Amino acid sequence: MKLFPATLRWRLTAAVTLVSAAVALTLSLLVHQQFARTQADQARHAQDEWIQLLLRNPGVDGQFDDPTLPAPLRDAVRGGNRATYLDGPVLWAAAETGGHVVSVRVSYAAQTQALATLDRELLAGSAVVTVAGALLGVVLGAGMARRLRRAADAARDVANGTRARVRDAIGPRPRDEAADLAQAVDAMADALQARLAAEQRVTADIAHELRTPVTGLVTAAELLPPGRPAELVRDRVAALRSLVEDVLEVARLDTAAERADLADLDLAEFVRRRVPDAAAPVAVRVRTDPRRLERILANLLSNAAKHGAPPVTVEVDGPCVVVSDRGPGYPEVLLREGPARFRTGADSRGGGHGLGLTIAVAQARVLGAELEFANLPDGGARAVLRLPETAGPGSA
Repeated sequence: MKLFPATLRWRLTAAVTLVSAAVALTLSLLVHQQFARTQADQARHAQDEWIQLLLRNPGVDGQFDDPTLPAPLRDAVRGGNRATYLDGPVLWAAAETGGHVVSVRVSYAAQTQALATLDRELLAGSAVVTVAGALLGVVLGAGMARRLRRAADAARDVANGTRARVRDAIGPRPRDEAADLAQAVDAMADALQARLAAEQRVTADIAHELRTPVTGLVTAAELLPPGRPAELVRDRVAALRSLVEDVLEVARLDTAAERADLADLDLAEFVRRRVPDAAAPVAVRVRTDPRRLERILANLLSNAAKHGAPPVTVEVDGPCVVVSDRGPGYPEVLLREGPARFRTGADSRGGGHGLGLTIAVAQARVLGAELEFANLPDGGARAVLRLPETAGPGSA
């Protein structure tokens, strides 16, 4: 069990409450001590004046050599001194004259009662101040937590590719540390977005400029005389053309301007048409973009065929498409960070440019789907594409 709240809101509330309680109790203690001191001084002064009156007027009522006189007071007045002494609920005053000790006493109960009443009022006031401090802490903490939560939500939107401003999300006022943090996050996001846009433009421009000469190479390769060298050239030119097309597709997907052309379809039938031996026993209606779905499925199958090992299986499980192989599995860096362009991961899954899975993930994002990668316990890799479901199994 935590002794201190974990959230900023309740930490601030607890801190303000503790400070309010400490201040209230400290002030109450000071007031108590000052009031008690003032009461005692006034009572002692009155009794001292009364004992002086007795000394000047021996006929005034007073007690001589009172056997109940407290010993400390008796010792204090020796040698002709005057003194007062508070003995519980009784205040004594005494003086020595002519070898005798004259003394008077008065009840101190009224002063004690007044001090007790003041203590109750101070305690009640301290409780009110503590509760008020707690309420103030709740208000302040809620306001700060709300602004920080809005800033976090806006920052997550920026991370997901949505155009959002953290400063606008938390509001223009007040101008505090949260506003400074929001402004710094916006500046960082703008700088990163500018660099990313520049890199995307460079990538798209390079791929676009390569497209024309690659097309010429394809045409020239087709004119080569038949033979093994010509086949090798055509194969490498085809690979280069595929790479250029993939780079262009990645550049388009990076702009976050791609939109899905959605249509309702039977996922099981869709997969069986492209993979006849797929396990798809139950019809499931989904709303998705057939062209992009086909692209994702083709890339997953191509990756399994190139970098995995047979058998490569495809299964439709509700709105999910599962592609598995019996190869060495996905690299740990891919499972941890996801696919990245031009990162092929471990050598155990062969070479490549790392674009196939990158395109698949980006296309799944356009569809509003999720693409997850995992390794099987007994060896092999598995990719699971989760599509939004529009109807139950077996629906028409």
